[in-house]
Amino acid sequence: MVRHETVPSLAEVAPSLARRARRRTETVDEILRIAVDVMREEGAAALSLSEVARRIGVRPPSLYKYFPSRAAVYDALFRRGAEQVLDRFRTAAAAAEPGVEALAAGVEAFGRWGAENGALAQLLFWRPVPGFVPSAEAYGPAVDLVSDIEKQLASAVERGQLRAEAATDEGQAVLSVLIGGAFSQHAANEPDVAYDEGRFTRLVPVLLDIFVRTYAPEGDRP
Repeated sequence: MVRHETVPSLAEVAPSLARRARRRTETVDEILRIAVDVMREEGAAALSLSEVARRIGVRPPSLYKYFPSRAAVYDALFRRGAEQVLDRFRTAAAAAEPGVEALAAGVEAFGRWGAENGALAQLLFWRPVPGFVPSAEAYGPAVDLVSDIEKQLASAVERGQLRAEAATDEGQAVLSVLIGGAFSQHAANEPDVAYDEGRFTRLVPVLLDIFVRTYAPEGDRP
């Protein structure tokens, strides 16, 4: 007699696959969360997969089922941080009038994220890990953020709030130096201080005002 094996149906297999996918996602999230904890305590460049494995309670080789290298962990963290920054910026900007107001709201949200996520902010905006370069996929949200800032500057120009020079490469560089400088000073000197209480982050509205005054339409310049 020929025996026929019963092949499980898709309906029978799907729940098992879903559970495995969910467990994998949960494990990846745990690895990345603990990696951030290690970076926060030891510095971004000091991330050790052995230490991450120890805190999870597994042997280091077990992590390679999820991330083939330390660089892959950095890449996943970079992408996650960049996505969070982009989401914060867009959410805040969407709740404000396009142009200068939306730009200011987005920049503040961006800065608050950085104050709350110092380890990831270092990875995104400094170069703390020698040799690490994010993949194009991980870097994509950062490119989108720059594009969103460009759009708000262009909107401010269209609304007569700023001169056309504000939306040029030079204008964007000036904005980056002003705002990025405040955030970097906060991260370097007051990493444990709340955004609203920081000596440097409290200056963000002043720095934005300097930018607006610098690129104000001719008739509105002081």
